[in-house]
Amino acid sequence: MEKTSSSNASKDPAILSAQESHINDGDENCDRGNWTNKSEYMLSMIGFAIGLGNIWRFPYMAYKNGGGAFLIPYFLMLALCGIPLFFLESAVGQFCSQGPVNIWRAVPIFKGIGVSMVVANILFSIYYGVIIAYALYYMFASFQSPLPWSSCFSWADSYCSSTPLVACNVSGVLVTNWTQENITCPSSDKVTVSVTSPSEQYWDRVALQRSSGLGDTGPIVWHLALCLLLSSMIVAAVLFRGIKSSGKVVYFTATLPYVIIFILLIRGMTLEGARDGLDFYIGSQSNFTKLTEAQVWKDATAQTFYSLTIAMGGVTTLASYSKFNNNIFMDAVIVCLLNHGTSVFAGFAIFSILGHMSHVYGKPVEEVVTEGFGLAFIAYPDALSTLPLAPLWSVLFFFMLFIVGLDSMFTPIEVISTTLCDAFPKQLSHKRGYVSLCVCGIIFLLGLPCVTRAGIYWVILIDQFAATWVMLVVAVFEIIGFCYIYGVNRLIKDIEMMIGKKSAFFWWWGRASWFFITPAITLGIFIWSLVTYVPPSYGEVLFPDWGLTLGWCTAAFIVIWIPVGMVYMLIKAEGSLWERLKSLCSPSEDWHPFLGIHRGERYSPMTKKPAAS
Repeated sequence: MEKTSSSNASKDPAILSAQESHINDGDENCDRGNWTNKSEYMLSMIGFAIGLGNIWRFPYMAYKNGGGAFLIPYFLMLALCGIPLFFLESAVGQFCSQGPVNIWRAVPIFKGIGVSMVVANILFSIYYGVIIAYALYYMFASFQSPLPWSSCFSWADSYCSSTPLVACNVSGVLVTNWTQENITCPSSDKVTVSVTSPSEQYWDRVALQRSSGLGDTGPIVWHLALCLLLSSMIVAAVLFRGIKSSGKVVYFTATLPYVIIFILLIRGMTLEGARDGLDFYIGSQSNFTKLTEAQVWKDATAQTFYSLTIAMGGVTTLASYSKFNNNIFMDAVIVCLLNHGTSVFAGFAIFSILGHMSHVYGKPVEEVVTEGFGLAFIAYPDALSTLPLAPLWSVLFFFMLFIVGLDSMFTPIEVISTTLCDAFPKQLSHKRGYVSLCVCGIIFLLGLPCVTRAGIYWVILIDQFAATWVMLVVAVFEIIGFCYIYGVNRLIKDIEMMIGKKSAFFWWWGRASWFFITPAITLGIFIWSLVTYVPPSYGEVLFPDWGLTLGWCTAAFIVIWIPVGMVYMLIKAEGSLWERLKSLCSPSEDWHPFLGIHRGERYSPMTKKPAAS
């Protein structure tokens, strides 16, 4: 008699009704459902993998690390780390049709890794939700002419200017309007006064209403809170029917950013100074001697991890809704190549317009190049404000950021909802929409501290401590669990059960990558990240010690579930300590393909554990 986690749940009338609905949709898996077609799955994967890191982090990384030369380690690390790990997570999710917690039925002692992934997705959702709120606010603000950050309006202070201010040191007092006061100022007394651009002051004083530091919380910034509420409602509406509704939306959300980037690229290439920007990106300014520096290779590997969002459970969750015999290897290769290609493509659009900004203001390109929030909400809006029809280009740019953020937000919410439904199939599988609705509501409430006047500091803490190197820790344990304990040979045979192909090359490539190359590089980058750790800051604002401590506690709260899970499983198991450890490092009886028709002889009801070879 087959043992499945949903056998009892399937007797529930409400679930039977849901199963009938899945049958009508042509699903192979009537309990959990499947993607309607391959296109929806691929677009969802592309939308999840391609995020803001491709747009606001990669161009700066390429510029900083030798321009075009950076593409060599970037794509090499994709082949050595990105594709193997992306493929591993896709394969495991598709094989058992389970979320990031239940996949550890393969190695029960590591079940805490799945919990860590879910916790990371909660924080990741808060982070992305606030960024989407920023993009929404700027998009709405762009429906004005002139753009509100194009000049120093009433909200600006006396240090707001697009050009440097020259003051005269008169008897120890700086006079900024000395030319209008008929004062003759010797060149030795002329002093350049530090100023901030209108776009920077608008970001700090109007959009964020930024406080002096993390300890100065201040009230909620209501226009950001309302944008956060709107984005949460949109995500909840899209995910109300799970993959059946989100799979339709991604036709729009996963493709539109490419159209907008292409439009911005064409416009940027026609501007004066665009060539200078492209030369600094990956053109004639490329520096191949940078390839001898270890930092370049570290940045290439880290950017590959972060842009593909590996070790977050999202890839596993999306793949769990695929049909059992789907060719996941080709899917992984296509998505990973598109991800890296999109980074390069977006960089051309970004740097062409930054080059024009450099030309307009008479500054070197390196003085206007930045990353992250500085690029998305200060430098690029400033550059767009110099263009004819500036509101149009600004609306397009921030609408693209909104769509990219929204697409990346779908999957973390789906990870949380899928984990809950897999854990309580009888109670929640037929209430999937309400689960997603509740998750979005909770994420909105958790995000409110991030839209106070100190909100940007909280966002940076989450970004630095929860959405970066912690992924490397989880990835290392993921590799240990499936490649060393579960076994590479067993894993490859599971994959061959799905795709039905046996290849000597695949066997050797899989063993080399999963058993040695990928874990060695991942562990090396993790150690390097700790050795070269620099406390985060926002401009000149340093975080207090208690804030940094809170950041480390946040990171610890994510990874702590791994050892806690081990201890819990050991206590729960029976027998001597060795017997418990041995049983928990072996697949449980619930580890098998979800549907009986796919289990074959290796996972037949008469076989408690699959053969290793």
